[in-house]
Amino acid sequence: MRTPNLTRRRMIAITATALGSAFVSAARVARASEPVRWHGSALGAQVSMEVYHPDRAEAERLARACLTEVRRMEQQFSLYRPDSAICTLNRTGILVSPDPDMVALLKDALFFSDLSGGAFDPTVQPLWRLYADHFASESPDPDGPSPEKLAEALSRVGRNGLQVGTDRIALARRGAAITLNGIAQGFATDRVAEKLRKAGLSTTLVDIGEIRAIGSRPEGAPWRIGLADPDRPGALTETIDLVDRAVATTAGAGFRFDAAGRFTHLFDPKTGLSPSRYRTVSVVAPSATEADALSTAFSMMDISRIRDIVGSRPNVEARMVDSNGALIVCGA
Repeated sequence: MRTPNLTRRRMIAITATALGSAFVSAARVARASEPVRWHGSALGAQVSMEVYHPDRAEAERLARACLTEVRRMEQQFSLYRPDSAICTLNRTGILVSPDPDMVALLKDALFFSDLSGGAFDPTVQPLWRLYADHFASESPDPDGPSPEKLAEALSRVGRNGLQVGTDRIALARRGAAITLNGIAQGFATDRVAEKLRKAGLSTTLVDIGEIRAIGSRPEGAPWRIGLADPDRPGALTETIDLVDRAVATTAGAGFRFDAAGRFTHLFDPKTGLSPSRYRTVSVVAPSATEADALSTAFSMMDISRIRDIVGSRPNVEARMVDSNGALIVCGA
């Protein structure tokens, strides 16, 4: 039996100059006005960054330093590396003397869980295991796992079973497990953006699974970001302007367990089922961490609840494409 490998590729296409860019090595000779561009994969997503600096060698050094930082965070947050901190926690139920970034990210995750009334929940990993095992079996029931197995998995879900402290992190329920796939990419994007800003950069575009812009483009225009249509490869639902803000998009079509698309990587923590309210949910926010977590949470919510949360958060905007293809905008 083979478990499907989730590539949680966010439904975002960049229509700025980062589109189609490739890794630029230190050996490449180019004008100092051209950005150093890096493009690769990390944390289960295609990622890229543009580093603008008058000193080409310094720009390349910063790009390498950021890549090192991303790889370090993968060692903490990646479910695809069996030796990562999160896999150790899920396997043993405890992390002693956890990395400060793991503590910070889990505290952020619990904050957004509380803010969303539990719609965002990092403890839904038992549901992923349930559906992965079910649809990897021979002749799986197309209606999904049995109600008994679903109830068993749901008994292991709940943010109250996750205990986070600076000295240790623990899972209180037997068989509990966490996933940070709905927030870790945003957190990594912010860490890289902050590293570049502290180095003095005032214009940079970072995409570590989510997108964050530092300032505007070098000529002063906003960064133009295209939001991809998950049902039409190569098509966009719309384009938005981004200056000193971040954007994240969540779509159930990013990964489907079944051909019909009834069961996706998005799980409602209350029912264990996959929501189908929206084709895509995009959130623009001051940080990629917030945009990432809220785009996941809003996928579970009706418009009135989304409006309430957007209204309580400064400089946050939500853009949903409903099942009929209509665009609904909340905030800003």
